[in-house]
Amino acid sequence: MIDNSEATPLTLAALAVQLGVRQPSLYKHIDGLDDLRRSIAVRAKLELAAVMTRAAVGKAGSDAIASMSHAYRSWSAEHPGRYASTVRAPSAGDLEDKAASDEITKVAFEIMSSIGLAGTDAIDAIRALRAALHGFVTLEAQGGFGLPADIDRSFDRLLTGLVESITGWAAHRVTTKT
Repeated sequence: MIDNSEATPLTLAALAVQLGVRQPSLYKHIDGLDDLRRSIAVRAKLELAAVMTRAAVGKAGSDAIASMSHAYRSWSAEHPGRYASTVRAPSAGDLEDKAASDEITKVAFEIMSSIGLAGTDAIDAIRALRAALHGFVTLEAQGGFGLPADIDRSFDRLLTGLVESITGWAAHRVTTKT
């Protein structure tokens, strides 16, 4: 699978060169650059879901959150271009992309269920965890942590704080004013 990183912009011309084919030959397999990017996103989401699932299997609660989060971080570092393609929500009506995205959220919902969160509480927790993980891995990938300290330690402390916060949500339900 192609891993399009920031250093090597994805173009059909570059892909054709990399594959050793003429650019028009690509159109037998894809409908253009947007279709290629969408296909990469679908495959990357399925790959990330599989990584997250393997990390969480047999674990529950804080152990599942930590294991899945470490796997998420490692995979994103190993595949920055693929990771970047997983961030966007599926387009309306794109059932294949939605199904791939659902695989990721299914893992997250199962983990949240293991700490007693469901429904909108689980959605809030998943969004908080995703935002924190995405922010951390994106800053790390772009060299945004310039302060002299152990980045792994910082990641572990972030997870500890998130786990403490999220696991406390089961005991303290939030009601929304309408």
